Amino acid sequence: MNKQPLLILAICFILGIFFQDQILLGKTSIVIVVFICFGIMTSLFFQSWSLHKLRAILLALMFFLLGITLHSLHTFSFRPDVKSSKERITFKMSRKLNSTEKYKKYEIIAKIGNDEVNSILYISKSEEQLDFNHYYKALVFINKLKPPLYDFQFDYSNYLKRKNIWYQMYLSGDVLSVARTDLGFKELIQQQRLEVLQNIDSVNISAETREFLKGIILADRTEIDPSVIQDFSRSGLVHFLAISGTHIMVIFGLFYFLLKLLLPLKLRKYTVIVSLVFIWLFATFIGFGNSVVRSCTMLTVYFIYVLLQRKPDVLHSMALSAFVILCIDSQQLFNIGFQLSFTAVLGIFWLNQPLLKCFPKQDNYMKKLIFNTISISVAAQLATIPLVLYYFHQFSLSSIFANFIIVPFSELIIMSSFCMTSLFAFTISFDCVNTGYDMMVKGLLKCVHWFASFDIFFIENISMSLIEVFILFLLVYLLRFAILKFNFENRMKLIILVLVFFITRYSFDIIENQRQEVLVHHIGKDKVLSVKNGSTAFFWITDNSNREKIIRYIVNPYSSSRRLKRIELKNLDKLTKKIIYNGKIYDIN
Repeated sequence: MNKQPLLILAICFILGIFFQDQILLGKTSIVIVVFICFGIMTSLFFQSWSLHKLRAILLALMFFLLGITLHSLHTFSFRPDVKSSKERITFKMSRKLNSTEKYKKYEIIAKIGNDEVNSILYISKSEEQLDFNHYYKALVFINKLKPPLYDFQFDYSNYLKRKNIWYQMYLSGDVLSVARTDLGFKELIQQQRLEVLQNIDSVNISAETREFLKGIILADRTEIDPSVIQDFSRSGLVHFLAISGTHIMVIFGLFYFLLKLLLPLKLRKYTVIVSLVFIWLFATFIGFGNSVVRSCTMLTVYFIYVLLQRKPDVLHSMALSAFVILCIDSQQLFNIGFQLSFTAVLGIFWLNQPLLKCFPKQDNYMKKLIFNTISISVAAQLATIPLVLYYFHQFSLSSIFANFIIVPFSELIIMSSFCMTSLFAFTISFDCVNTGYDMMVKGLLKCVHWFASFDIFFIENISMSLIEVFILFLLVYLLRFAILKFNFENRMKLIILVLVFFITRYSFDIIENQRQEVLVHHIGKDKVLSVKNGSTAFFWITDNSNREKIIRYIVNPYSSSRRLKRIELKNLDKLTKKIIYNGKIYDIN
């Protein structure tokens, strides 16, 4: 507790959130928890000598109980009772979401009867874009969120309920609009951001460059081509599209450099303060995403330490930023982006310096820049691999080489993108500059696509349990000691843990392969029959079905969940009602 008090208290707070999410204590229990918290706070304030030795334990317990209390407040108990039907609703937009092949998606606040409910609205791509300046009225089909039929499917309903969203609505007619006069500060900022995005859409550069620019600076990936996202994902560079610590540091550095030129030397310390203010204004403008808030908070805490002439501590600033985010919304703990973001920072803290010692001596600025960029990228990847495998069940070996080549140029790309966005925000455009930037982004996208095209390096449908994830994290933990001192003891620890991992994995495979299972899957209007026998599964798919969609949302998740070694897809006539396999008759109705 003496070395890393903030980190330990943040962990206790997080454990309290996990406890409440699993147990879900009732109101009476929460009141008791609050009284216990208050009692601990009082005892710590008026502590006597007899309680001095228990101070650390009581403080940890208090933060654990605070986690329980705050998560109970952020657990949405409101259950609006609206049946699936057609309704005429009045609504306003609260957020633009990623589009699908057929629809634009929006998060809206809809008035249904006397209730205001959060919902997802799907509208045709031919419809005009919604904005924050209007109220809308339209006839919609309301669809209540339903949990998935099977355990291997992504629980989209639970994901939305954590955001207090209870319905999906599909536009079923014309949309009427009326101008708003009650825009709040947040909505004014969101509208300004939307207008900047529209300015970028009107610029004479290629569509893929426009969408890349909106994603890398304004955190808007709603219209980006799915194939581009897939390329970044398969090449292990998807972090490059998300606003992260690298983006915030580059933009902070740009502000700081410009202010150094404008302000005199005696006001040098104020350049840091003003740069931090600019960073928070930028974060407000693009929306407070997890990685943005985390990066801005850590950067702020770091430079506060510098301004106070105290030694900065990465773990302190990380713990503080996690605590701030979770106090505002404890449901963020279950967001994959939140988990990956903080795990990456822990990985950089734990492995970056040991990895740097493996590189040649950094005796000039260019070597320091390149080697630091590569070591940070590798450290973050190693730390996040367990979570990536657990959530996404895929890994690309080419990501190691892709990061070596692309990441060192990330600062130039981010800085150029920020400058271009600033110009477009004020409707300033230079054809020669636009052409140069367009060529640079196209070159980047081609390079990313080239790395993603190596199918031999791309591994998918990787099964991973929580126990295996825990063992992999232990391996990452021990890796630091093995890099710093590769002696017999550290080597043996790694070897033993690797053996434990494979024994555990093999045990799970044996247990899962004993399961015999027959399922009927539904995706849209299509039905798919699957028969699992040991480590093999057969899928019967009708000829006119969307095979790509079925493989993505049914076959691949089922394969990774059931630890399959072999999959066979069989064609099925649409009129077929029964299938005979291995002497047994299966009904697909």
